[in-house]
Amino acid sequence: MIGRISATWARFELALASILAAAITALILLNVLTRSLGAALYWVDELAIYAMAWMTFLGASAGIHYGHAVAVTILTDSLPPPLKTLVAKLVDVIVLVFALLMVWFCWRWFAPLALAQHGFDTKAFQGATFNFIYAEPTSTLGFRKYWVWLVMWAFAFGAALHGFANLFGPAHRPEVSST
Repeated sequence: MIGRISATWARFELALASILAAAITALILLNVLTRSLGAALYWVDELAIYAMAWMTFLGASAGIHYGHAVAVTILTDSLPPPLKTLVAKLVDVIVLVFALLMVWFCWRWFAPLALAQHGFDTKAFQGATFNFIYAEPTSTLGFRKYWVWLVMWAFAFGAALHGFANLFGPAHRPEVSST
């Protein structure tokens, strides 16, 4: 069950990352065109950077599901199969712990309960917590950066989901070829 949920979420992450990759390409081409015409759009660079950040985090989370990651396998290639399985499970545990720590860090950073306790009044929240996450604006786009930083929640929950699925799911996952 968790494997199917993880697979569905990974497909969604890759689909969104693909759309963002196309958007980045379009934004860069727009930037080249407008600069060559002498009428540069100053906000295009910032939007392309934010789209790339979202694409990267979504792709990284999906990569956890598919087991596609850069790995140095000089040690594990020489291990017998039972030890390879043990090392793979140890890596799954480390990934899951990392993902759960990311969820905790996001919780502390965004402080949703503290924000709710202050009636979603960001000024009161800032005054009480000295946390200015909800106040920082983007440089050129005119919206608050926490909208961009929400990708950290998506990454943390996606990585945790994929980590649980990899750890408690079937032992066989796609492996990266060593070519």
